[in-house]
Amino acid sequence: MKERFLMKEIDPAAYTAMLGLEKYLSGTGISPLHQEMIRVRASQLNGCAFCINQHTQDARKAGETEQRLYLLSAWKESPQFTPAERIILAMTEEITFISREGLTETTYQQALKEFGLKGTSELIMAINVINAWNRIGISTHRVPGQ
Repeated sequence: MKERFLMKEIDPAAYTAMLGLEKYLSGTGISPLHQEMIRVRASQLNGCAFCINQHTQDARKAGETEQRLYLLSAWKESPQFTPAERIILAMTEEITFISREGLTETTYQQALKEFGLKGTSELIMAINVINAWNRIGISTHRVPGQ
């Protein structure tokens, strides 16, 4: 696969707007580890190799273990994830696969109970931002490791 173009070079205003969303996320109450968990899992679901490569490295730097990274795709069957992380992962899958059911009422209510309205809003934004990056990466054929 040949990389098509770099968004930051061809459309710097669009790229800068996306970076603005990243800046917003850095000021949220979502821990860096949970942000990377969201990024890796959504990227796995979307099949964005560039983002999987980037965010597994970032997750390790944030303190994530190899074991949990290996088990992330099977989190429902893995006891290594906390109840709060299970809510985050369920939200990530439901929002990423929006055309199936979207964010279910059950998961939404669990998120509200665990994270409150503001925290739930921040998680929704984090999930949507990585989904946008995934679509950019896949559309432009970003090559992992470059």
